[in-house]
Amino acid sequence: MSEDSADLPPAARPIVLVGLMGAGKTTVGRRLAAALNLPFVDADEEIEKAADRPVAEIFTDFGEAAFRDGERRVIARLLDEPQAVIALGGGAFVNDETRRLVREKAISVWLKADLDTLMERVSRRDTRPLLHTEDPRAVMADLMAKREAAYAEANLQIQGDTGPHATAVNRILEALVDYGFEAKAVDD
Repeated sequence: MSEDSADLPPAARPIVLVGLMGAGKTTVGRRLAAALNLPFVDADEEIEKAADRPVAEIFTDFGEAAFRDGERRVIARLLDEPQAVIALGGGAFVNDETRRLVREKAISVWLKADLDTLMERVSRRDTRPLLHTEDPRAVMADLMAKREAAYAEANLQIQGDTGPHATAVNRILEALVDYGFEAKAVDD
């Protein structure tokens, strides 16, 4: 995508899903990409490929600051590639530079979920380094409070914690149409 992507119509821009871990960015993103006949890219998977190691290992070995720096560089590269649906890691959109790039080059969608839903979803896997604490619920609540203002800068805000994933996909499709995208609803 060129540097003047801010001048591109919405239908020519990548769609970037933002939100907390467990909000459903990857699951909903895959379904959204299929509905739009676009490729799906998980930014965390791309970071792992670039670093040749899992995200949790990057955090452990190099710290969060090093991870965020690599994350920002990978996302900048993804935004320069052809249109896709891109799921960002939970903290990516909080980075001022990353948020600026996303807002310039993409349509950002905040996939919102309540604390109980997030905790239920993240408890299914032990791959969330920020939650390896004595009180992961308190950490998640703190992340919600700290990141809300950044997430609120997304172009679109969608409640993603009610009903099946197809409901969230359809809400995004409807919001994209209102934003200037051409899209159709999907079945459950």
